[in-house]
Amino acid sequence: MPIRSAWLLNRSADGTGATGQSRTDTRLAPLGTMTPSGQLTTRGGVLPGSPDGRYVLSGLYVYGESAGMTATVASGRAVVHGSETAGAYPVAVTEYTPLLLADGDPANPRIDLVVLRVYDGTQDGGERTEAALEIVQGAPEPNPAAPALPAAALPLATVRVPAGASAGSGGIDWASAVSDLRRTTVAVGGILPEEWARDIPGAYPGQYRDTGAGGLQRWDGTAWQPYPPAPRWRDWTPVWTTATGLATPAFGNAALRCRYVQMGTVVHGSFDIAFGSTTRFGGGDSGDNWRFSLPVTAAGLSQAVGFVGLLGSSNKERYAARVRITTTRTMELELASGSSGIVPLPFGGIVDAITPWPWDAPMRISGSFTYEAAEAAL
Repeated sequence: MPIRSAWLLNRSADGTGATGQSRTDTRLAPLGTMTPSGQLTTRGGVLPGSPDGRYVLSGLYVYGESAGMTATVASGRAVVHGSETAGAYPVAVTEYTPLLLADGDPANPRIDLVVLRVYDGTQDGGERTEAALEIVQGAPEPNPAAPALPAAALPLATVRVPAGASAGSGGIDWASAVSDLRRTTVAVGGILPEEWARDIPGAYPGQYRDTGAGGLQRWDGTAWQPYPPAPRWRDWTPVWTTATGLATPAFGNAALRCRYVQMGTVVHGSFDIAFGSTTRFGGGDSGDNWRFSLPVTAAGLSQAVGFVGLLGSSNKERYAARVRITTTRTMELELASGSSGIVPLPFGGIVDAITPWPWDAPMRISGSFTYEAAEAAL
């Protein structure tokens, strides 16, 4: 028989022909391919793969080769989940199998459902113990819907049967009548291929799937998220200190817009601070430099990782400064002109720990930097 299933009754060796499990069935059935969907439930589906490796899924494909009412189901392997107490059944269809659809209703179209179904008399109380390919016939309606999925069955496709369709009238237009419903399943921990844009929920946080567009997604418990996570700009508030540690600056009502983005081990940052009326520059002199904390720990020290501009109250009060990493957690602003202090001489002695910025236009620092982080972004 072309349809084999494991975990059914043992096949008898007494010549009675009773159906059940043989050693060949056990070898062909996909044992161990179990993605969980609950404590005792398993995600049913078709095992991915194709003979030449070109396609995600070729098993149990439903198609029609010529005009008529006969569909064909390709060979393949699958897992069909029964009830929670029954468990999951590995099934192998070893031959291309024809299925004959009933003629169409004279007045209305209908939608039939092609399924791979398991019968287990020990679980469902019936007399059959086997797996089978079946057509579940839908009801003819002006706007037909697919019939309900039977218990212990895996949907493979729907077929739209036009009103009046028959072998003698030309049958079914197979190019447009079939809607593929197959979905994949893999071993727990495996990457799940999603060959169509169907948002099937994940089974557990940390499950991965291949989107088919050159990327992965990770299930976070509620939704599929890009993996690795897409880099995004983040705000951060730096801690302001000085190189000597003697001065104690404070932002006060300064307007800060400091942002960074980490891509792997590379950190890009933008630095913009408009000092306000209550900003305290800390009493540092022209021999000191300002330091600001880094948003991400640096891999090491570097002489220069960027530049900023210092803008004073007039066009004459403009200075350029280097940004260099002084410790793995701080960066220091150093006048690019070679002057020893970050606070230009016209400003030194005027701004101190108790005196705010005296001019109408605020002083502003603006620039960018790039450096290597100690660890790659998760």
